[in-house]
Order: sequence, then C-alpha cells, then structure tokens
Amino acid sequence: MLVLFDTNIVLDVLEKRSPFYDASKSALEKCVSGEVTGYIALHSVSNIFYILRKCYTEADRRKLLLDLLDLLQIAGADHESVRNALQREDFSDFEDGLQDECAKQVHADYIVTRNMKDFSVSDIPAVMPEDLLKILANE
Repeated sequence: MLVLFDTNIVLDVLEKRSPFYDASKSALEKCVSGEVTGYIALHSVSNIFYILRKCYTEADRRKLLLDLLDLLQIAGADHESVRNALQREDFSDFEDGLQDECAKQVHADYIVTRNMKDFSVSDIPAVMPEDLLKILANE
C-alpha cells in the first residue's frame, strides 16, 4: 500500500501533539514494518523545517528531517502538477491541492491526514490515521 502522509501527521509525532500523537505515530510505524510505503510531499519538508524552528535548533531540525527521510520517500510535483493544483479552485487551500497532486504522482492509495474536510474533493481518498490502521488490520 502506498500512502502520502500530510504535514499535520508528521508534526503530530515530532511535536508529540496530544491527543493525536499515538494514532499518528502508529500510522507512521507501518512504514517501518513494511506494511506501507510512505511518502511525504516535497513542500512538506520545508514547511516542517520552518514550523519546528520554535521547538528545535537548526541542527536538530536537520537531524529530525534526515531521520524522517529514512522512513518516508519524497513525493514531488512537476510543472504540470503545480499548475493543476493552482487551477483546482475546489480546494480552499492551495497546499492541500498540492498534497493531492503529489499523492497522484506516486499513485498513492491514500492521503493520511487529520483534516478530512480539506480533502473532500481530493482525487486520492483521504483517511485519518486511525482509519488507516483499521484498513491495514482488515487486509
């Protein structure tokens, strides 16, 4: 199964956000076990690096993200994908449209996110971390 993890899932784990930490961590751990091939959008890496500046030093952020990239592959967006995301007015947030485009680039089965309403028009089905765990348990 191929899964693109939304930025908020990774931040749940790196910032140990309660009450989301446990489910997000368990979903990401499915990449370690090999049950899931995990991806993160290229732009999420720079967003996470920036967001974590208040909690971590630059050196610590670099180390965290390098460790993360040992777990997740990068899903990029080419010129046409960025154009598509910009033209998707049904997405209220351009960044979410770009997540969808990145997920399509890698042929992801799901986008794992906590912001389900933001992905209601997504071409790739969005699931909560808890839902991903249920799907995997039923396979």
